[in-house]
Amino acid sequence: MAEYIPDEIDKGILQLLSENARISVKEIAKELYISSPTVSNRIRRLEEKKLIHGYMTSIDYKAFGYHIKAFINLEVEPVDKDEFYPFIASIPNVIECSCVTGDYSMLIEVLYQRTEELDHIINQLQRFGRTKTLIAFSTPVEHRNISLIEEK
Repeated sequence: MAEYIPDEIDKGILQLLSENARISVKEIAKELYISSPTVSNRIRRLEEKKLIHGYMTSIDYKAFGYHIKAFINLEVEPVDKDEFYPFIASIPNVIECSCVTGDYSMLIEVLYQRTEELDHIINQLQRFGRTKTLIAFSTPVEHRNISLIEEK
């Protein structure tokens, strides 16, 4: 099966959706000078091809008391990954977990309300290997999407 390559219209749709996931099909059509049915069909195809994984809402977690953002480096042996992946996926406060290069094999981003909760997860993670934890004081650039459209 051939890999699907998005064209400029697809990229435009994806760009607009990444800027505002609630943008209407009608507004996308107007912005890109195409019909609403074309937009609907292309969005459906982009979802089927897994180029759109879902639609997100950006929440201010600090408003709910989640003031502690931490990055945990964890050294996991390759033989332990089959056990580690389901474990880390089951922890609701894990925002992201990436397998990385360097001295540690995992980089885990977490949000907690209290340091005791952070301490608890670190203790649980240490069964998989050594850890190093960094607590964020501030986040001057929050998660954002990159532009799919080349600047002219």
